[in-house]
Amino acid sequence: MSAPDLWVIKRNVEGVETWRYPARVLRRKPGAVLIEAYFNRPDTPFHGIILGQGDRFIEAYYSDRWYNLFEIHDRHSDSLKGWYCNVTKPAEINDLTISYVDLALDLLIYPDGRQLVLDEDEFVRLAISPQVQRQAQDALQALQNLFTPSFNSILSYWEMET
Repeated sequence: MSAPDLWVIKRNVEGVETWRYPARVLRRKPGAVLIEAYFNRPDTPFHGIILGQGDRFIEAYYSDRWYNLFEIHDRHSDSLKGWYCNVTKPAEINDLTISYVDLALDLLIYPDGRQLVLDEDEFVRLAISPQVQRQAQDALQALQNLFTPSFNSILSYWEMET
């Protein structure tokens, strides 16, 4: 990838940066950005799929939603591996960075539509307010409802929203 358009910064609930990676902007609209990024860690087995170094991710971030969406494509064939959604505080989006606070809850959706909720045990141990807990649980429910059999790509979802 050439010089990045921006950097994605993942933070824990204490605000400490835990991961940073470069991305290219595909689309912008008020309060949201759609990017393309490449997995920059060694190949990692992950609940029946392999997150491969160089896999292509299409990611959607929102400043008014408590989640982000990742669409994972194989680095060799570009075939869909699935979708991964982080439950987060709303993203902070500017010209140079997207920053978000991860709230541990995640949703993995396989290409066949199966859904797997991840890290519920980690979520219940977070030092967050009851209000933030409710927001996170509502976001997880919204994500589970979003991924119906008719969902086929983040890009088509993005275009449908505008």
